[in-house]
Amino acid sequence: MKFEKDILKLIPPPKQPPARTARRIGIHTSTAGGVENAAERAYRLGCSAFQIFSSSPRQWAPYDLSASQCETMNTLRQKYDLKPLVIHANYLINPSAINPAFLQKSIAAFRAELERALALCADYLVLHPGSFRGMTREEGLARVVESLSAAADGLNLNQRGLTILIENTAGAEFSLGGSFEQVGVLLHFLRESVPVAACIDTCHTHVSGYDITTKDGFRETLQRLDDAVGLANVPVWHCNDAKAARGSKLDRHEHIGKGNIGLEPFRWLLNDPRTRNAAFIAETPIDEPLDDLRNVDALKSVVSQEPTRSPRKKSS
Repeated sequence: MKFEKDILKLIPPPKQPPARTARRIGIHTSTAGGVENAAERAYRLGCSAFQIFSSSPRQWAPYDLSASQCETMNTLRQKYDLKPLVIHANYLINPSAINPAFLQKSIAAFRAELERALALCADYLVLHPGSFRGMTREEGLARVVESLSAAADGLNLNQRGLTILIENTAGAEFSLGGSFEQVGVLLHFLRESVPVAACIDTCHTHVSGYDITTKDGFRETLQRLDDAVGLANVPVWHCNDAKAARGSKLDRHEHIGKGNIGLEPFRWLLNDPRTRNAAFIAETPIDEPLDDLRNVDALKSVVSQEPTRSPRKKSS
Protein backbone atom coordinates (compact mmCIF):
# COMPACT_ATOMS: atom_id res chain seq x y z
CA MET A 1 0.00 0.00 0.00
CA LYS A 2 1.33 3.42 -0.94
CA PHE A 3 1.51 6.09 1.70
CA GLU A 4 2.65 9.67 1.96
CA LYS A 5 6.38 9.92 2.76
CA ASP A 6 7.04 13.61 2.26
CA ILE A 7 7.53 15.43 5.55
CA LEU A 8 6.50 18.68 3.84
CA LYS A 9 3.02 17.23 3.40
CA LEU A 10 2.86 15.48 6.77
CA ILE A 11 4.03 18.20 9.16
CA PRO A 12 3.34 21.96 8.94
CA PRO A 13 6.17 24.44 9.46
CA PRO A 14 7.05 24.47 13.18
CA LYS A 15 6.17 27.62 15.13
CA GLN A 16 9.38 27.28 17.12
CA PRO A 17 12.72 25.88 15.92
CA PRO A 18 12.95 22.13 16.68
CA ALA A 19 15.04 21.15 19.70
CA ARG A 20 18.69 20.39 19.01
CA THR A 21 21.42 18.47 20.77
CA ALA A 22 25.11 18.96 21.40
CA ARG A 23 25.81 16.85 18.29
CA ARG A 24 25.05 17.66 14.66
CA ILE A 25 22.39 15.13 13.64
CA GLY A 26 20.67 14.66 10.31
CA ILE A 27 19.28 12.24 7.77
CA HIS A 28 19.46 11.60 4.03
CA THR A 29 16.75 13.91 2.72
CA SER A 30 14.66 13.85 -0.45
CA THR A 31 15.23 16.48 -3.16
CA ALA A 32 11.81 15.90 -4.74
CA GLY A 33 10.48 19.07 -6.34
CA GLY A 34 13.94 20.63 -6.47
CA VAL A 35 17.19 20.11 -4.63
CA GLU A 36 16.60 23.23 -2.56
CA ASN A 37 13.51 21.65 -0.93
CA ALA A 38 15.78 19.22 0.93
CA ALA A 39 16.82 21.99 3.33
CA GLU A 40 13.21 22.68 4.31
CA ARG A 41 12.60 18.98 4.81
CA ALA A 42 15.69 18.66 6.99
CA TYR A 43 14.54 21.56 9.16
CA ARG A 44 11.07 20.10 9.68
CA LEU A 45 12.65 16.79 10.65
CA GLY A 46 14.57 18.56 13.41
CA CYS A 47 17.95 18.12 11.73
CA SER A 48 21.02 20.28 12.20
CA ALA A 49 22.83 18.59 9.28
CA PHE A 50 21.64 16.67 6.21
CA GLN A 51 22.65 14.60 3.21
CA ILE A 52 21.25 14.52 -0.32
CA PHE A 53 21.80 13.11 -3.78
CA SER A 54 22.53 15.92 -6.23
CA SER A 55 21.14 13.79 -9.09
CA SER A 56 19.62 10.34 -9.59
CA PRO A 57 21.81 7.85 -7.68
CA ARG A 58 21.27 5.01 -10.16
CA GLN A 59 21.27 6.75 -13.56
CA TRP A 60 24.05 8.24 -15.67
CA ALA A 61 21.91 11.11 -16.96
CA PRO A 62 23.33 14.41 -15.69
CA TYR A 63 21.28 16.83 -13.61
CA ASP A 64 21.63 20.56 -14.14
CA LEU A 65 21.29 22.90 -11.19
CA SER A 66 20.09 26.44 -11.73
CA ALA A 67 21.71 29.38 -9.97
CA SER A 68 18.39 30.14 -8.25
CA GLN A 69 18.18 26.63 -6.77
CA CYS A 70 21.68 26.91 -5.32
CA GLU A 71 20.93 30.39 -3.95
CA THR A 72 17.71 29.20 -2.31
CA MET A 73 19.47 26.18 -0.79
CA ASN A 74 22.19 28.39 0.68
CA THR A 75 19.66 30.90 2.04
CA LEU A 76 17.69 28.16 3.80
CA ARG A 77 20.84 26.54 5.19
CA GLN A 78 21.89 29.84 6.73
CA LYS A 79 18.38 30.55 8.02
CA TYR A 80 18.09 27.14 9.69
CA ASP A 81 21.78 26.69 10.61
CA LEU A 82 22.06 23.43 8.65
CA LYS A 83 25.65 22.24 8.46
CA PRO A 84 27.34 20.34 7.13
CA LEU A 85 25.66 19.67 3.82
CA VAL A 86 26.76 16.21 2.70
CA ILE A 87 26.20 14.93 -0.84
CA HIS A 88 26.33 11.23 -1.64
CA ALA A 89 27.73 10.36 -5.04
CA ASN A 90 25.98 8.20 -7.64
CA TYR A 91 26.09 4.48 -6.79
CA LEU A 92 27.04 3.59 -10.39
CA ILE A 93 30.43 5.29 -10.17
CA ASN A 94 33.33 2.83 -9.95
CA PRO A 95 36.67 4.65 -9.85
CA SER A 96 38.53 1.33 -9.91
CA ALA A 97 36.75 -0.17 -12.93
CA ILE A 98 38.88 -2.37 -15.17
CA ASN A 99 36.82 -1.63 -18.30
CA PRO A 100 38.31 1.54 -19.88
CA ALA A 101 34.99 2.88 -21.18
CA PHE A 102 33.24 2.36 -17.83
CA LEU A 103 36.19 3.89 -16.00
CA GLN A 104 36.06 7.04 -18.12
CA LYS A 105 32.31 7.25 -17.61
CA SER A 106 32.84 6.97 -13.85
CA ILE A 107 35.51 9.69 -13.85
CA ALA A 108 33.27 12.03 -15.85
CA ALA A 109 30.30 11.32 -13.58
CA PHE A 110 32.35 11.98 -10.46
CA ARG A 111 33.63 15.25 -11.87
CA ALA A 112 30.01 16.27 -12.46
CA GLU A 113 29.27 15.32 -8.83
CA LEU A 114 32.13 17.56 -7.72
CA GLU A 115 30.89 20.45 -9.86
CA ARG A 116 27.34 20.19 -8.46
CA ALA A 117 28.66 19.94 -4.91
CA LEU A 118 30.68 23.10 -5.46
CA ALA A 119 27.67 24.90 -6.93
CA LEU A 120 25.64 23.99 -3.83
CA CYS A 121 28.47 25.03 -1.48
CA ALA A 122 28.42 21.53 0.01
CA ASP A 123 30.93 20.64 2.68
CA TYR A 124 31.43 16.97 1.82
CA LEU A 125 30.97 14.56 -1.08
CA VAL A 126 30.78 10.88 -0.06
CA LEU A 127 31.96 8.15 -2.40
CA HIS A 128 32.08 4.35 -2.26
CA PRO A 129 35.57 3.43 -3.51
CA GLY A 130 34.27 0.76 -5.91
CA SER A 131 35.06 -2.78 -7.03
CA PHE A 132 38.48 -4.11 -8.06
CA ARG A 133 37.09 -7.16 -9.92
CA GLY A 134 39.58 -8.23 -12.59
CA MET A 135 42.69 -6.90 -10.84
CA THR A 136 44.43 -7.15 -7.51
CA ARG A 137 43.22 -5.14 -4.53
CA GLU A 138 46.42 -3.09 -4.60
CA GLU A 139 45.88 -2.29 -8.29
CA GLY A 140 42.29 -1.31 -7.52
CA LEU A 141 43.32 1.04 -4.72
CA ALA A 142 45.92 2.66 -6.99
CA ARG A 143 43.31 3.13 -9.72
CA VAL A 144 40.94 4.88 -7.31
CA VAL A 145 43.67 7.38 -6.46
CA GLU A 146 44.37 8.02 -10.15
CA SER A 147 40.67 8.35 -11.05
CA LEU A 148 39.70 10.76 -8.28
CA SER A 149 42.76 12.89 -8.87
CA ALA A 150 41.86 13.12 -12.57
CA ALA A 151 38.21 13.96 -11.82
CA ALA A 152 39.18 16.80 -9.46
CA ASP A 153 41.91 18.27 -11.65
CA GLY A 154 41.69 22.07 -11.81
CA LEU A 155 38.66 22.44 -9.51
CA ASN A 156 40.53 23.94 -6.52
CA LEU A 157 38.56 21.94 -3.97
CA ASN A 158 40.69 23.14 -1.07
CA GLN A 159 40.07 26.80 -1.77
CA ARG A 160 36.35 26.20 -2.27
CA GLY A 161 35.83 24.22 0.93
CA LEU A 162 34.80 20.83 -0.46
CA THR A 163 36.23 17.59 0.94
CA ILE A 164 35.84 14.13 -0.61
CA LEU A 165 34.89 11.45 1.92
CA ILE A 166 35.81 7.81 1.30
CA GLU A 167 33.14 5.59 2.85
CA ASN A 168 33.91 2.19 4.33
CA THR A 169 31.96 -0.62 2.69
CA ALA A 170 30.20 -3.79 3.82
CA GLY A 171 33.14 -5.94 2.74
CA ALA A 172 31.57 -7.85 -0.15
CA GLU A 173 33.89 -9.75 -2.49
CA PHE A 174 36.00 -7.43 -4.69
CA SER A 175 34.78 -4.30 -2.89
CA LEU A 176 37.31 -1.73 -1.76
CA GLY A 177 37.06 -0.07 1.64
CA GLY A 178 35.82 -3.11 3.54
CA SER A 179 38.43 -2.50 6.24
CA PHE A 180 39.60 0.62 8.01
CA GLU A 181 43.10 -0.10 6.77
CA GLN A 182 41.98 0.06 3.13
CA VAL A 183 40.27 3.40 3.78
CA GLY A 184 43.44 4.63 5.47
CA VAL A 185 45.58 3.66 2.47
CA LEU A 186 43.30 5.62 0.12
CA LEU A 187 43.40 8.69 2.35
CA HIS A 188 47.18 8.51 2.57
CA PHE A 189 47.71 8.59 -1.19
CA LEU A 190 44.78 10.86 -2.12
CA ARG A 191 45.96 13.63 0.20
CA GLU A 192 48.66 14.47 -2.30
CA SER A 193 46.09 15.66 -4.86
CA VAL A 194 42.68 16.32 -3.21
CA PRO A 195 41.23 17.25 0.19
CA VAL A 196 40.02 13.94 1.57
CA ALA A 197 38.74 12.34 4.77
CA ALA A 198 36.56 9.35 5.75
CA CYS A 199 32.87 8.66 6.25
CA ILE A 200 32.26 5.63 8.49
CA ASP A 201 28.98 3.73 8.22
CA THR A 202 27.89 1.82 11.34
CA CYS A 203 25.96 -0.82 9.39
CA HIS A 204 28.91 -1.41 7.05
CA THR A 205 31.25 -1.60 10.02
CA HIS A 206 29.05 -4.21 11.72
CA VAL A 207 28.41 -6.45 8.70
CA SER A 208 32.06 -6.31 7.59
CA GLY A 209 32.93 -8.03 10.84
CA TYR A 210 33.84 -5.39 13.43
CA ASP A 211 32.27 -5.74 16.88
CA ILE A 212 30.52 -2.53 17.91
CA THR A 213 27.73 -4.09 19.99
CA THR A 214 29.71 -4.78 23.18
CA LYS A 215 31.57 -2.16 25.19
CA ASP A 216 34.92 -3.87 24.78
CA GLY A 217 34.29 -4.50 21.08
CA PHE A 218 33.22 -0.91 20.50
CA ARG A 219 36.30 0.41 22.29
CA GLU A 220 38.61 -1.87 20.31
CA THR A 221 36.90 -1.03 17.00
CA LEU A 222 37.27 2.70 17.54
CA GLN A 223 40.90 2.16 18.47
CA ARG A 224 41.48 0.25 15.21
CA LEU A 225 39.75 3.07 13.32
CA ASP A 226 41.88 5.65 15.09
CA ASP A 227 45.05 3.72 14.28
CA ALA A 228 44.19 3.22 10.58
CA VAL A 229 42.36 6.43 9.71
CA GLY A 230 42.41 8.74 12.72
CA LEU A 231 39.13 9.63 14.41
CA ALA A 232 39.88 13.28 13.71
CA ASN A 233 39.69 12.36 10.01
CA VAL A 234 36.07 11.14 10.27
CA PRO A 235 33.91 14.28 10.01
CA VAL A 236 30.77 12.34 9.04
CA TRP A 237 29.26 9.12 10.39
CA HIS A 238 26.46 7.28 8.61
CA CYS A 239 24.32 6.07 11.50
CA ASN A 240 22.39 3.00 10.38
CA ASP A 241 21.28 -0.05 12.30
CA ALA A 242 21.72 -3.40 10.52
CA LYS A 243 19.18 -6.00 9.43
CA ALA A 244 21.94 -8.58 8.91
CA ALA A 245 24.30 -10.28 11.33
CA ARG A 246 27.82 -9.20 12.14
CA GLY A 247 30.25 -10.39 9.45
CA SER A 248 27.46 -11.21 6.97
CA LYS A 249 28.70 -8.67 4.35
CA LEU A 250 25.03 -7.81 3.66
CA ASP A 251 24.36 -4.09 3.40
CA ARG A 252 20.79 -3.83 4.70
CA HIS A 253 19.97 -0.76 6.77
CA GLU A 254 17.50 -0.92 9.66
CA HIS A 255 15.83 1.70 11.86
CA ILE A 256 17.96 3.05 14.70
CA GLY A 257 17.80 0.68 17.67
CA LYS A 258 15.65 -1.89 15.82
CA GLY A 259 18.34 -4.08 14.27
CA ASN A 260 21.32 -6.22 15.16
CA ILE A 261 23.34 -3.25 16.40
CA GLY A 262 20.79 -1.92 18.86
CA LEU A 263 20.52 1.51 20.48
CA GLU A 264 23.39 1.46 22.99
CA PRO A 265 26.27 1.57 20.46
CA PHE A 266 24.80 4.77 19.04
CA ARG A 267 24.76 6.22 22.55
CA TRP A 268 28.46 5.32 22.94
CA LEU A 269 29.32 6.76 19.54
CA LEU A 270 27.47 10.06 19.83
CA ASN A 271 28.75 10.75 23.35
CA ASP A 272 32.37 9.82 22.78
CA PRO A 273 34.42 13.01 23.22
CA ARG A 274 36.57 12.03 20.24
CA THR A 275 33.57 12.32 17.89
CA ARG A 276 32.19 15.59 19.24
CA ASN A 277 33.02 17.54 16.08
CA ALA A 278 31.49 15.03 13.65
CA ALA A 279 28.06 15.01 12.02
CA PHE A 280 25.82 11.96 12.35
CA ILE A 281 23.61 11.22 9.34
CA ALA A 282 20.99 8.45 9.22
CA GLU A 283 20.28 6.61 5.95
CA THR A 284 17.41 4.57 7.29
CA PRO A 285 14.37 3.25 5.37
CA ILE A 286 10.90 4.79 5.40
CA ASP A 287 8.59 1.81 5.92
CA GLU A 288 5.82 3.81 7.58
CA PRO A 289 4.88 7.50 7.58
CA LEU A 290 7.25 9.61 9.73
CA ASP A 291 9.90 6.88 10.02
CA ASP A 292 12.48 9.49 9.03
CA LEU A 293 11.40 11.72 11.92
CA ARG A 294 11.50 8.79 14.35
CA ASN A 295 15.04 7.88 13.31
CA VAL A 296 16.26 11.46 13.75
CA ASP A 297 14.58 11.57 17.15
CA ALA A 298 16.14 8.23 18.11
CA LEU A 299 19.62 9.59 17.46
CA LYS A 300 18.86 12.83 19.28
CA SER A 301 17.50 10.89 22.27
CA VAL A 302 20.84 9.22 23.05
CA VAL A 303 22.91 12.42 23.18
CA SER A 304 23.88 13.36 26.69
CA GLN A 305 23.96 16.99 27.69
CA GLU A 306 26.93 16.27 29.92
CA PRO A 307 30.43 15.21 28.79
CA THR A 308 30.55 11.42 28.61
CA ARG A 309 33.59 9.17 28.56
CA SER A 310 33.92 6.54 25.87
CA PRO A 311 33.45 2.90 26.94
CA ARG A 312 36.60 1.61 28.56
CA LYS A 313 37.76 -1.91 29.25
CA LYS A 314 37.13 -2.90 32.86
CA SER A 315 40.24 -3.17 34.93
CA SER A 316 41.00 -6.64 36.15
